[in-house]
Amino acid sequence: MLEEYSNIVQLVERLHRHFLDVLRTELRRVGNEEINAVQALLLFNIGEDDVVIRDLRDRGYYHGSNVSYNIKKLTEMGYLSQERSPHDRRATRLQLTDRGFEIRRVVAELQSVLVERLGRNGVTVEMLRGGSKALEQIERTWTDYVRYGRD
Repeated sequence: MLEEYSNIVQLVERLHRHFLDVLRTELRRVGNEEINAVQALLLFNIGEDDVVIRDLRDRGYYHGSNVSYNIKKLTEMGYLSQERSPHDRRATRLQLTDRGFEIRRVVAELQSVLVERLGRNGVTVEMLRGGSKALEQIERTWTDYVRYGRD
C-alpha cells in the first residue's frame, strides 16, 4: 500500500502542474497572454456568484499571500471587481467582470473538451468516482494529521 500511496502523491503533484500547462496552452490558443494559468483557475473557481476572499482560503484552494497577490493583479487588469461587504466591512466581496466571465467560459469549455477526450479514451464515470473517493480519503487523512497530529 505504501508504494501505491506514494505513486498517488507524486501523481497528484504532477497532475496539478500539468493541468496548469494545459490551461497556459489554452490561454495562448485564445490569444490571452495577459494572465497566467493560476489566475485563470482562480477566476473559474470564483464562479458565477460573489465570493469573499476568506471563503477561497477556507475552501482550501489558495494560501493567503498567493490569493491576495493574484486578486490584486486580476482587479488591476479588469478581470475582477471588489467591494466591501455591507454586513461585515472587514470582508471584501469579489465578482467577475465581463472579462473575468470570458476567461471562466474559456476554462469551462476546456473542461468539457477534456472530459469528452477522457470518455473517448475509455475513462468511465465509475472510474472517476473511485479516484475521487480515494483522493478525498487521502485529503481527510492529511487534514486530520494537520489538525490532530500523529496520534
